Amino acid sequence: MIRAASICDFYQSSDSATAAAVAAPFGASMERPTHASDGTGARDWHIPVMVAESQAALLLKPNARVVDATFGLGGHASAFLNILGQDGRLLGLDRDERALSLATTKFINEPRVQLCKARFSEIAEQVAAHAAFFGADALDAIFFDLGVSSLQLDDTERGFSFQRDAALDLRMSRDERVPSAADVVNTMDEEALANVIYQYGEEHASRRVARAIVEARQRARIARTLELAEIVKKAVPYSRADAGRIHPATRTFQALRIYVNGELDELNVGLDAALELLAPGGRLAVLSYHSLEDRIVKLKFRDAETRGFAILTKKPLVPGDSEIAENPRSRSARLRAIERPAVARPVSKNKYAHLAISRDDRGEELKS
Repeated sequence: MIRAASICDFYQSSDSATAAAVAAPFGASMERPTHASDGTGARDWHIPVMVAESQAALLLKPNARVVDATFGLGGHASAFLNILGQDGRLLGLDRDERALSLATTKFINEPRVQLCKARFSEIAEQVAAHAAFFGADALDAIFFDLGVSSLQLDDTERGFSFQRDAALDLRMSRDERVPSAADVVNTMDEEALANVIYQYGEEHASRRVARAIVEARQRARIARTLELAEIVKKAVPYSRADAGRIHPATRTFQALRIYVNGELDELNVGLDAALELLAPGGRLAVLSYHSLEDRIVKLKFRDAETRGFAILTKKPLVPGDSEIAENPRSRSARLRAIERPAVARPVSKNKYAHLAISRDDRGEELKS
């Protein structure tokens, strides 16, 4: 049975009937066919990305103490558990209560796992609360898989995808008292909205998009994904030459999602905490999916390098062609890894060395 600390928002189901009830809300809205089933009635819609590369980056051992900071449905964690022995321990964190509900049914009989509802900024608090579970206060491996899961994208109740009509929500957790995307686009002033779209979506037509949104909401409240997508599409310059590129609304939806969930602030705090939580020789691996996330990870790692950490990926690893063909949503993934030194290492005499720019490209092998 999965044990849970009292501070956790914990979701637990102990029989197949309950598992089916937990999974039921997803049944009508999910169109993606399952690729795996755990036997409980809760299906796994999310295909984990770069599993083998993530395992290699973390260099897991049978007795490792691991935190999966983005547990989701446990795709990566399942692979990690295959390496962990009976003395290994894995703490799974996620801010999405619906994913945790499903994951709990899948790992209900796994004593090496504990699951808690938490944000990145709460990782240090959760590790301290689970010191008895780990038997230590430092970790051998920490893993982040950033972005939005297929479970979230395919759930039409959440509004993460504008390919189908849904409520304009975009919150990772509906338990958190934060404004939805609909609240933002209907109340934020035009200049602030343009800044959000530009800063978090890197949309060069942000002012035009913000103006179109403000004009549209004066006629009626914007409440649906397809409605907003159409407003943005009309506002963003788009020609026949753009055919085959990303949808004109992609950057605006990304910006709203990041803003609503405070994703970059959470990532900054979470990475700082994770680096401090590593035991000597411990490793941190991060999968990111867009340039804003990857830039934060890269700069955090460079800063840690000045303190003796060893960057294991001079260039980010990317999925191979076969994985992209099987799972197109993996195509933008970038994997970076870093190791805390087992002993103190000398820092470069050049205090500006960590600012050197290296070109991100395909495929450098991990250092062992």
